[in-house]
Amino acid sequence: MQRWILSQKNSITVISAILIVLGFLGRFGFESMITFNSSLIVASLIGVAPIAIQAYQAVKVKVVSIDVLVTIAVIGALLIKNFEESAIVTFLFLFGSYLEQRTLNKTRSAIKELTELAPENAWKKMGDGNFEEVDIDDIDEGDILLVKTGAKIPVDGTVITGEGHINEASITGESIPVSKTKDKDVYAGTILENGTIQIRADRVGEDTTFGRIIELVEEAQDSKSEAERFIDRFSKYYTPAVLALGFVVWIFSRNIELAITILVLGCPGALVIGVPVSNVAGIGNGARSGVLLKGSEVIHDFSKVDTIVFDKTGTLTIGNPEVAEKEFYGDNIRETLGYLASVERESDHPLAKAVLQNIGDTTSYTVEKTEVIKGAGIIALINGHRIAVGNVALMKKEQVALPAKAKMDIQLFERNGNSLVLTAIDGELKVLMGIRDTIRPGVKENLQKLRNLGVKNLVVLSGDNQGTVDLVAKELGLTEAHGHMLPEEKAAYIKEKQEEDQTVAFVGDGVNDSPSLALADIGIAMGSGTDVAIETSDVVLMNSDFSRLPHALGLTKATANNMVQNIFIAVGVVLLLLASLLFSEWMNMSIGMLVHELSILVVILNGMRLLKYRLKKV
Repeated sequence: MQRWILSQKNSITVISAILIVLGFLGRFGFESMITFNSSLIVASLIGVAPIAIQAYQAVKVKVVSIDVLVTIAVIGALLIKNFEESAIVTFLFLFGSYLEQRTLNKTRSAIKELTELAPENAWKKMGDGNFEEVDIDDIDEGDILLVKTGAKIPVDGTVITGEGHINEASITGESIPVSKTKDKDVYAGTILENGTIQIRADRVGEDTTFGRIIELVEEAQDSKSEAERFIDRFSKYYTPAVLALGFVVWIFSRNIELAITILVLGCPGALVIGVPVSNVAGIGNGARSGVLLKGSEVIHDFSKVDTIVFDKTGTLTIGNPEVAEKEFYGDNIRETLGYLASVERESDHPLAKAVLQNIGDTTSYTVEKTEVIKGAGIIALINGHRIAVGNVALMKKEQVALPAKAKMDIQLFERNGNSLVLTAIDGELKVLMGIRDTIRPGVKENLQKLRNLGVKNLVVLSGDNQGTVDLVAKELGLTEAHGHMLPEEKAAYIKEKQEEDQTVAFVGDGVNDSPSLALADIGIAMGSGTDVAIETSDVVLMNSDFSRLPHALGLTKATANNMVQNIFIAVGVVLLLLASLLFSEWMNMSIGMLVHELSILVVILNGMRLLKYRLKKV
């Protein structure tokens, strides 16, 4: 019975409104007090039913909720035969609840829009070679799927045949279609705008990037910040205090109407709902803009960031370096390049890829043993020779003598902004390569936006040589630049800044520098939807889009400010109502409930402004 009554709240609200109109029509239209009183009594009784049920459920778990205050107030009004106010208060409370739920649902529109993008069917290649339409749940990893123009990509996968342009806005927030050809990755929920492709299913169901994004946004929207937890604790004691105040007023004044009016005016509804609605709207805006904010605590901390530390490769730069300069020392260069290429094939470092691309086709050798020296390079054994490939620090560790010409070349290469890759065989330097990366387009402008948002320190930490790092810092106007940094040294730098009472964010690729991402107050991953990026950081900039970073910071600041605004609105309205009750004669229970519900709508609408937030152009 209780469940049925609660499910009919909207219908009860409509019936209450009709009865109230009927009552006033009977009084002023037909001068029938019987119609007036009976209509308002019935409106009060049916209106208070769902409110009383919710109050009972709250009391059962030892919580004095807003519903308890309103229920007592309505019953009190009925007892003193103030039917007009009892009916109007119940209607306003129910109507306010309806509007609250409706507007709150809008703030969760990001989740709804995402889930609606999730595909339900796919064309799967069957045993006879033909494609058959199947339910999305019937797809397994390794299945071959056909995607036609206008269709949604059903799973995370790899293109095996065909080509086309895909709208990846559901993943990255960027609506410009991306070209996809053989061996390119595609993501569930994105849309093939033209072309026909066949893909191999790599991740299905909830394991897809799309599924993980929905899960993370849902978790984030359900999380609570310190401000929300404080308000929850405050409300736990505040609501009983209002009840006690009303009782004390009745004891001393013997004015039951004044006492129950205090119960209505003191309802903390806007205070309870104001912060969560800001939090949900802010996270929803981020989800639609290619920014994953993992909870309201992240919003609070990120909004206070004054120092942002960047990894260089793949963050400030594109992460696709090329060999710009090279020098050879000694004989047998062809054999040396074969050794170098064989060693670099054992590495997935961006510099290794650049070296292999430059060398091209060459003789391959069997690598017998490899040892990765963190932050320095790699050592391997090939045909009985000890091959060392890495930076100057590795050469020193291996006690490789550097000829005078090599030292001059190293200085020149560094001044030209190159990352250095040196190759030594059996302790003798053979090859020096200078590799350059390109700064991401628009990074300089976006860094200026971060400064405009109040970030005081912009720092780059890199394992690269100091000359290269200095050139990047100079071009971008960074505050500090530190090269030759090992992962543990980057983490130590962040810890040092935190001890100086700086709030530090670290921006990396989500794969390397995990100690720094974990240690920073806010870890920000430049992740093209990778599992590691999504799992290890507080904020994920989808598609590695650096321009999302200023938007993310501006959004968190706007969200934090919005929360404060809502708290001031809620507290201010309660104080205004109580002051009006004490120092004026026009305030009554009905007006108080009307203002109370309006204050809830004001904080909700104020929070919903965040859904349309965009960083102002400077």
